[in-house]
Amino acid sequence: MAQAGVLLTKEPAPQAVPASHLPMKVYEMALNTGPDSSSGLATAGFHTAKYLPAEWYQSNNDLYHEASTGCEQGERGRTEAKELAERAAATAQRAQQDCTASLGQRLRDIHFWKAELQKEIEELDAETGLLAAQKLRLERALDATEVPYAIATDNLQCRERRQPPDLVSDEVERELLKEAELIRNIQELLKRTLMQAANQMRLNRDHKEVCEMDWSDKIETYNIDDKCGRYSNQSTNIQFHPSSVKFEESASTPETWAKFSHDNIYRAEREKLASINLRALIDNILHDVSEDLRMQCAAVNEAFAKRCEELDDAKHKLEHHLKKILKEIGDQEANIAALKQAIKDKEAPMKVAQTRLYDRSFRPNVELCRDEAQFRLTGEVEELTESIESLKKKLLESEQSLRNLEDTRMNLEKEIAVKTNSIFIDRQKCMAHRTHYPVVLKLAGYQ
Repeated sequence: MAQAGVLLTKEPAPQAVPASHLPMKVYEMALNTGPDSSSGLATAGFHTAKYLPAEWYQSNNDLYHEASTGCEQGERGRTEAKELAERAAATAQRAQQDCTASLGQRLRDIHFWKAELQKEIEELDAETGLLAAQKLRLERALDATEVPYAIATDNLQCRERRQPPDLVSDEVERELLKEAELIRNIQELLKRTLMQAANQMRLNRDHKEVCEMDWSDKIETYNIDDKCGRYSNQSTNIQFHPSSVKFEESASTPETWAKFSHDNIYRAEREKLASINLRALIDNILHDVSEDLRMQCAAVNEAFAKRCEELDDAKHKLEHHLKKILKEIGDQEANIAALKQAIKDKEAPMKVAQTRLYDRSFRPNVELCRDEAQFRLTGEVEELTESIESLKKKLLESEQSLRNLEDTRMNLEKEIAVKTNSIFIDRQKCMAHRTHYPVVLKLAGYQ
């Protein structure tokens, strides 16, 4: 028989026959029918239904046996009950320890995923903040392109006020049109990138919210499991909950539970990587955009400077020719005055010669002789007439030349005025306006 203080570590095998009360043994009493029997009529009243001594001993022995068997069975039952109680207590304690250990492991798993989720949330939040800063740079850069575009369009409109023949499609106009087209393309690119950044920020916030909800569930679950792990048999807030011993149909498995958080972190990490790549793309775009705008601005300024230099050179040449024309006009006017004076100077000799011929035409009779003097006077008049005609012809030519010089002077003065207007438009209007062109930092969105 096992002692009461021994702790069984293995559950005993169940008994084949369940314990129960033994059936009562029925004894048949032997009737005394022999020669010494008391079945006689004389002793019938004293010996009826009496047992024999052997039967009496047998009955006592049977009672002894039954009592001994009952005691043995009771002692065995008590021992088995004690062993069962100790085994049940040990099993319950072991099961509780295993559950507590399982809860501890579960807490460590929850803490691991909670920490990973918290780390991902913080990184995604920081990344979203960096992307928001890049988005702000895009907005500033987009706003900054309005000034160059206004300058380019204003330059084109100002140069439309040039006068012919300076109203030409020159290199400056081509560079200005190229600048305006470049700015429009840059604005479209920045707007598309802004939409992409806003969409990426929305995705970042959505996945951050998913991770935050998972993290919040992990926090709540951690607190619940931590509370459960602290329960003991001495706790005062424990009670029976029979209906809790079941599995919910919607309950997850450890594999799907871990996969859920892993997938959330994976998707958040993927969006974070996409956000990092987008930030790098935005940085490259803003750098290239600012460089392209400054290079095009430099090309336009160079074209303006070259065109103004050409206009200055043309204006100086025109002024030089105008000076020569003015001098020639003065000389021609003096020449015309001299020709007129020469023609006028020929009037007196003509009068003298003609008067002489006229007076000699009154010579009488034969005295009207065609002598040498007559021939010489006639030749003189013819020479004077020829000279006067030559002088008049030359005077007409000189006057026509003067008129041509005057026309040239007017054309030169007009062209000089056109060049002056073109220089004023290009230098005083356009180039002065281009001094307000934004700096590189502003075009890159830093200001």
